[in-house]
Amino acid sequence: MAVRLLCYEVADLCLGKPPLRSLSASATVADALAALKSSDDNYISVWSCDHSSKRNNNNNNNQECLCVGKLCMVDIICYLCRDENLMSPSLALNSPLSVLLSNVKALVRHVEPSSSLLEAIDLILQGAQNLVVPIKSNITINSKRKQLQKSSSITPTIHNGQEFCWLTQEDVIRFLLSSIGLFSPIPTLSIDALGIITHEFAFVDYHSPASSAIGLISRALTDQTSVAVVDEGGILIGEISPFTLSCCDETVGPAIMTLSAGDLMAYIDCGGPPEDMVRVVEERLKERNLEGMLEELYNVNSNSSSEDEELLSPTTTLSRPGRYSRSTSSSARMVRRAEAIVCHPWSSLVAVMIQAIAHRLNYVWVIEEDCSLVGIVTFANMLEVFRENLECMV
Repeated sequence: MAVRLLCYEVADLCLGKPPLRSLSASATVADALAALKSSDDNYISVWSCDHSSKRNNNNNNNQECLCVGKLCMVDIICYLCRDENLMSPSLALNSPLSVLLSNVKALVRHVEPSSSLLEAIDLILQGAQNLVVPIKSNITINSKRKQLQKSSSITPTIHNGQEFCWLTQEDVIRFLLSSIGLFSPIPTLSIDALGIITHEFAFVDYHSPASSAIGLISRALTDQTSVAVVDEGGILIGEISPFTLSCCDETVGPAIMTLSAGDLMAYIDCGGPPEDMVRVVEERLKERNLEGMLEELYNVNSNSSSEDEELLSPTTTLSRPGRYSRSTSSSARMVRRAEAIVCHPWSSLVAVMIQAIAHRLNYVWVIEEDCSLVGIVTFANMLEVFRENLECMV
């Protein structure tokens, strides 16, 4: 019966998905910052297009429009925390987007709507985070052009009359969960028995400087995981998650450079940073002669807010330093943002799938009864199990 899953195509998983919003590869970091703040999405797609008249006369127009990457607020925050950018964040923001695009190849891959479910899973297991899929457009070119005139930095991805959406690991996992009974008894087995617990993971000590985790945060963003915060006994205290940081603004950079990992968790938790912690950050920046960094970022934040006021949705407002709020539809986490989502080695595969999906995460931490950290389970780990079972049906 499960063989019917092999008949599904990528287009079936894209039904109802909205068209991507895009940014030109020729834009600046500041453009990306403004685009992210004016969108309800945590990520923005970056495109390289050649619309020269000669190329547009051939039969493969869309081949000249390629999604070359994706960006989120974490990319900008980590970039601003580089030593060479600490003294002059405003200058760093004028850099081209190429400084942010990941060196890791194939994080985004173009696929045809007719591609099979198996092909999509294979690409994800090869390292693709997002599959870019052409979709039919119900909006005319003229109406799109009006929108392009309204927004110069962020636009719908309409290329030679073609719109695109993208497919994520979460989309595929949700689709498989809807037919989970077809894989019985695999979903009821424990994640330990299935051997899908990854025992190598990024972690930082609770009392360590948060700045020591910048490289780990960047890697976690690429791997779609997180950085665990543990005590000296290996007990999981919380996490510094790219998911959480993507909901902050660029002014969280100074906090990363001055606070401990434990204090940073409190700084980025729900509701924005405590006022006393904001003062601590300011004092420590002065001690390091970096007070200009915070002032510049606040000015950038203020200017960005006024310039993009027309682009912001009615539910979008700028809040206290270190955080900006958007429509809550982009996040379904019902816990404090620095609190890690956990399971146990004996948890079933289907239980962990539901847990991750419910919190809009691509991973779940695995702990023992005493809260000692064992490892992490990711969507990629889960997809390996389903791929092996689908292989038997081919």
